[in-house]
Amino acid sequence: MQQPRDIESLDNINLDEPFNIGIACTQPKLPGFDVNSTAIIVDQHETGHQAYSYKQLNSLSNQCACMLKSLGLKKGDAVMLWLPNVIEFPIAFYGTLKLGGIAVPSSMMLSGDEIDYLAKDSKAKVIITTKSLSEKLDIAGLSESELTHILLIDDAPSNSDCAVVFDDFQKQLSLAADEQAQINTCFNDPAYLVYTSGTTGYPKGVLHAHRALLGRLPSAYHWFDYQQDKTDRILHSGKFNWTYVLGTAMMDPMYLGKTVVVYNGDANADTWPTLIAKHQCTIFIGVPTIYRQIIQKTSFSAEDVPSLRHCMCAGEHLSDEMLAYWQDRFQQDIYEAIGMSECSYYLSHHPSSAIRPGSAGFPQPGHKIALLDDDMKPVKDDEEGMLCIATDDLGLFIEYWQLPDTTLATRKDGYFLTGDYAKRDSDGYIWFLGRRDDIINSFGFRISPHEIERVLKTHPDVADCVALEHEVAADKNLVVACIIRQEGAMINEDDLLQFSSEHLAQYKVPKKIIFKESFPRTANGKVLRKQMKAEL
Repeated sequence: MQQPRDIESLDNINLDEPFNIGIACTQPKLPGFDVNSTAIIVDQHETGHQAYSYKQLNSLSNQCACMLKSLGLKKGDAVMLWLPNVIEFPIAFYGTLKLGGIAVPSSMMLSGDEIDYLAKDSKAKVIITTKSLSEKLDIAGLSESELTHILLIDDAPSNSDCAVVFDDFQKQLSLAADEQAQINTCFNDPAYLVYTSGTTGYPKGVLHAHRALLGRLPSAYHWFDYQQDKTDRILHSGKFNWTYVLGTAMMDPMYLGKTVVVYNGDANADTWPTLIAKHQCTIFIGVPTIYRQIIQKTSFSAEDVPSLRHCMCAGEHLSDEMLAYWQDRFQQDIYEAIGMSECSYYLSHHPSSAIRPGSAGFPQPGHKIALLDDDMKPVKDDEEGMLCIATDDLGLFIEYWQLPDTTLATRKDGYFLTGDYAKRDSDGYIWFLGRRDDIINSFGFRISPHEIERVLKTHPDVADCVALEHEVAADKNLVVACIIRQEGAMINEDDLLQFSSEHLAQYKVPKKIIFKESFPRTANGKVLRKQMKAEL
């Protein structure tokens, strides 16, 4: 069938029709598209960079699919990708999907024990990784898994006596045929499995279908600002394993025939403006911390990155002041978005409407989003409600992997219950409050921690901030701010309490400041608020 590329055509999708993300992203069906145009540029820091065309990526991912098939894999089998930002990641991701398999992107920050758990839970048949990462695995313990092969991208492995076969990814790839695997997948067939923090202490898998690519089109049109008459180059500061990057820096732009730039190596604040200039990137995507570091630790400005015309961020709130600093120095807005592993990004700012600092923008056209109360009734403007997504949204995940009761509990009256709360103002802007567990209840006030964090992060001596509710007695909760100082800063508690009093409503002002060297985070960098509250 003709691949839909506009939001209006998404309402009439037959989920039983053939569709495959791997094919759609390596063979863009666009008028006049040149298969020799650049799909991806991988910058390896010390060893230079390498560009790969769509034709090359299509061929290599075809070979990967055939290679996996020769190892005995079939439709529905899982392949774990435990890799840095290297070309082997998109090759293996798209190759797995072309075979009809399920790709399992996994963070390099995970320990061997954590990967052992994910390998067993996902029922992965193959892990594709590096030699150094493979040495963290408990091979004996993996004998209890369904794992048959570990493929190393950077070394010819020695023979192993265990049941799991180690092999050379590059060698096996070169031996495979360059032909498209004849595996038919449909819009609703499983495509990739990502893991997120679970309430049981173990990560839970979020299973997405091939239709997720089409469910991301609203984000492509209403958060990005792609130019139809020129070639965009997109640089993301994150890693492919994060769904934020997997979508915005790989699947979304490649589906529309754009060029993506990824970086693999040690990074500092100078890295990103340098890469933008080097590769003439037009779109930059990062997290607020990256933007803050560029402003605070470099002297780069708009004249150093003349190609840059659109900036995006997500992951945490960007402070009003940092947005102002960026606008002043780079003459660019930064367009924020909010999403989740289960549905990617569905709220965002866009150049068509003025940015209202602190808000999450608007629901993207193409997503059916509602703010509902506890009785599943729509709330009025300026009232708190849960963000809910229609269960027929193409971007919504299939299920929590092997957790049917958990999946069922999140769906009610035709909506997926995100667990995130927000308010809508009279102009339609959404103001994100966070999860109900995160919202601070202090002396009768309900306070979003993000409001406090957004303000405190504007202080020049504050590198990062997390606001928490601290229960000091029955029915007595105080606002506490945990602070990481900028390197060399001597700011003290009294200074920050005074700053808070000057910039926040008095009921939002922290009663205590706690200085920390670091915050506990998930593998994808999300702050573990529950752990921090427990430590209080």
